[in-house]
Amino acid sequence: MSTFAVVGAGPSGLAVALMLARQGHRVSVFERFQAAGPVGAGFMLQPTGLAVLDSLGLTPAVEALAQPIDHIFGREARGGRVVLDVRYSDLKQPRQALGVHRAALFQVLYDACLAEGIDIETGWDVVGTEGGRLTDTRGRTSAIFDLIIDASGARSVIARSLGARPRALAYGALWATVPWPGAPFDEAALQQVYRGASTMIGILPAGTRPGSADRLATFFWSLKSADYPRWRADSLYAWKDEVRRHWPEVAPALTSLRTHEDLTLARYGHHTLARPWAKRLAVIGDAAHSTSPQLGQGVNMGLLDALALTQALERHPDLTEALPAYAASRRWHVRLYQALSMGFTPFYQADGRVRPWVRDHILGKVARLPLAPRLLAATVSGLMLDPRVRPASAAGPDSRS
Repeated sequence: MSTFAVVGAGPSGLAVALMLARQGHRVSVFERFQAAGPVGAGFMLQPTGLAVLDSLGLTPAVEALAQPIDHIFGREARGGRVVLDVRYSDLKQPRQALGVHRAALFQVLYDACLAEGIDIETGWDVVGTEGGRLTDTRGRTSAIFDLIIDASGARSVIARSLGARPRALAYGALWATVPWPGAPFDEAALQQVYRGASTMIGILPAGTRPGSADRLATFFWSLKSADYPRWRADSLYAWKDEVRRHWPEVAPALTSLRTHEDLTLARYGHHTLARPWAKRLAVIGDAAHSTSPQLGQGVNMGLLDALALTQALERHPDLTEALPAYAASRRWHVRLYQALSMGFTPFYQADGRVRPWVRDHILGKVARLPLAPRLLAATVSGLMLDPRVRPASAAGPDSRS
């Protein structure tokens, strides 16, 4: 039995902790907050991420709190031109995505970790690792572990020590959890409205929180990070008027937003660690690779990392073999989606008129060519260079398609 320390109690960290514990190892999770909990609003679990939950036998518990998503739909604000319509039914073997509130996925994974007897230590703001020990901002050091797994997110101090230098992207987004607005919104679709590439509004069905039957949605509004102080200083009611001018139907979703504090700014950055491991250290999730969320892959990529790492550790008892094997198994899928995200992002979040014109007048037509719908569906599903591998010891139904 080996000992593992996982830094970060997000989806990637909890998933990798659970997998390792089920392999018979001793696992401790170190979380920087005083109480472990979800951070952020809703997101999409793609078929790739669902395949990982299948392997853990947790898909039914998440599905009970989630909203199935059939397609992603976007139109231009002024003329109503449809510029994005991706349907999961176009996959070779269709599988819906799920719109999930982060609290739902967190609770399912957290409860499963507690059931496995995993230690979760809170109040550990980890700033360093050396010799299998963790060091936090208060100068505390942990016990010695056979392996430390950094799942602490895009701003990881540990990843920076390995060379991560995130490049800040100009645009971020304001996010909020709101009551599901109902008709005319499609409860099985992520819907977006664009004006150029500088304005993007979205409504994502997000299921329910644990312990509540109230249906939720995630609302988001594209915003330059540098413009956030000015947005905070301006009238919230004037901003709501602007949103409604672009998309009048979205008005009911704005009702619950009463102060600026009801919306949170997400700042985006891009980086990919060339080597997401070092001696007695592995890096997964956004700590290893982060980008804008235009393709909706963030949580899914982290879950795939967790599975790939635990598979490598199971197949290679020697860490000097296991860690390079983990990195190699994820290398091309990560690089592909990092490149795709960087390529797509300027068509949806950028200044200027050329890219949105290309998006609205050319890409929309290309997307309707033969085979294009299947290619687009595979791209947003995370299935390009399909990374799904069923571990030999997995529980739950086979999800390969």
